[in-house]
Amino acid sequence: MSPESTADLLATRIRDTVTRYLDAIASGGSADIVALYADDATVEDPAGTEPKTGRDQIAAFYAALDNVRNTTELLTVRVAGNVAAFHFRVVTETGDKTVTIDPIDVMTFDDQARITSMRAIWAPADVSSSG
Repeated sequence: MSPESTADLLATRIRDTVTRYLDAIASGGSADIVALYADDATVEDPAGTEPKTGRDQIAAFYAALDNVRNTTELLTVRVAGNVAAFHFRVVTETGDKTVTIDPIDVMTFDDQARITSMRAIWAPADVSSSG
């Protein structure tokens, strides 16, 4: 396989991982999200906070999504090498309140398109709510 084909294949697999990540956020399944990460991955959400390292810490972080009603929408994605940056929307329904956030995530990936690091770029000012 030519280097160009290998790069194209990895980019396709990374885009697929991004899609599965957003689907798992929408389904409220933290186990499905954690399965997308490499064993020694890091999560920094939001960027500038203490990173969560390894599957146990990452699982504890995403457990907050279990049994939460979310919808997600991918707004744009860019892949270069083993890095993806993507802008997306998450809408969370919490009874009579709706919370919306449009973060930009920057992820790195290994050769199997497993997430090795994630930094979510957003601040409290980027969160809106209604209801």
